[in-house]
Amino acid sequence: MAGSLEVVAVPAFSDNYLWLVRDSANGDTAVIDPGDAEPVLAEADRRGWRIGQVLNTHWHPDHTGGNLAVKATGARVSGPAAEADRIPGIDVALKEGDTVSIGGHVGEVWEVPGHTLGHIAFIFRSAGIAFVGDTLFAMGCGRLFEGTPDQMFGSLTRLAALPGETLAYCAHEYTLANAKFAAYAEPDNAAIAHRLAEVERLRASGQMTVPTTIALERATNPFIRAASVADFADRRAAKDSFR
Repeated sequence: MAGSLEVVAVPAFSDNYLWLVRDSANGDTAVIDPGDAEPVLAEADRRGWRIGQVLNTHWHPDHTGGNLAVKATGARVSGPAAEADRIPGIDVALKEGDTVSIGGHVGEVWEVPGHTLGHIAFIFRSAGIAFVGDTLFAMGCGRLFEGTPDQMFGSLTRLAALPGETLAYCAHEYTLANAKFAAYAEPDNAAIAHRLAEVERLRASGQMTVPTTIALERATNPFIRAASVADFADRRAAKDSFR
């Protein structure tokens, strides 16, 4: 029987969030994208948790740099099959349609390319949780380092079709910069203006702005709200040079 799925943020580097995820019923614990092993292992030890698996969304070092050190404690490493040659210590190569389990919770593996070509997300429907890596950010999306606008817009559209109450756990605290661009992209959007003010308040007091919800992103994320692939591409290019 599945217990609740507890998610703990472990800050790392300048703006990363590494996610510890635990099934409260049996204690099974995973870490999502451990770019740095030290804070993750320290937090797990502080809580008396043992990390049994690493789940990587994509190959970038700020998401995989701690894989080997966590694996050395006995964890299994899973990551995208399309990027297996760049995932340190990978044991299980995941593709579209596969599943992962944390205790009694089963997560669907979705291929969501755009930021990287092999990027995946983990969708735990029963818990109402999605780990989206660098594909979807609060009020933003990842840069197109490897993929195309068509790929990224398709990935965002797919994620945006999840139930509105779904909590989306992204990997970076980029929300303030994203919110400022959103207000520029849609100056007449009252929901964006309201959210920008709230994000400014939260960040001024040192508080996190993630996770977000899919419903909130539908209302305030200019990349999800783009009218077409071409509109998305224009907005993504504008964001890349926005200051």
